[in-house]
Amino acid sequence: PLRVLCGPTGSAKTRVLQALAARGAQVLDLEACARHRGSVLGAWPGVAQPSQTAFETLLAQALEPLDLQRPIFVEAESSRIGRIAVPQPLVQRLRASPCIEIQASPATRLAFLLRDYANLGDDRAALAQQLGTMRELHGAQVITRWQGWAADGALEPLFAELMALHYDPLYARSQSTHLHLWAQRQVVQADTLTPAGIDALAEQVLAVAPEI
Repeated sequence: PLRVLCGPTGSAKTRVLQALAARGAQVLDLEACARHRGSVLGAWPGVAQPSQTAFETLLAQALEPLDLQRPIFVEAESSRIGRIAVPQPLVQRLRASPCIEIQASPATRLAFLLRDYANLGDDRAALAQQLGTMRELHGAQVITRWQGWAADGALEPLFAELMALHYDPLYARSQSTHLHLWAQRQVVQADTLTPAGIDALAEQVLAVAPEI
């Protein structure tokens, strides 16, 4: 039985998974197996993704010690994590499983992203180049503005617009494709996504999980 953590970009889902694992919950961290955070800017700094075969081996090794009769917490993922394909049976199981949504204000999520993705400012040229891959989605004018912010190291306005114009609309579309499950979701509210706030979120998740 899977319990799928969902929420828009910046909701600290991976950090909540880690806090759940620290509390003895069973966790499957697909992004750790893929060595990638899943988003267009989600490459791990200085770390190459494994081959597809190596990813599936890591996935099998992660599943092996788990008790399949007990709930397993996992983050909602698309069918690809970076260049890695998530096996379709697992994708289908994720989409058919009950979800727990983390809700946080845009300001709270932006503050978290500025902390958790601060490394993107370390190589401004690489960041600008990666943003260029989104030109077909957002047009030359928007991408030029984003690349200018990247070149200046201005992560706050960049991340704010990425959330508003790219990530949040993607998340809204993903919700609309699973409305029958979405209406039954459990919701946990995050007032802050500091380490203490993430610990509190993990406790909330554990509290609502038996109700699903």
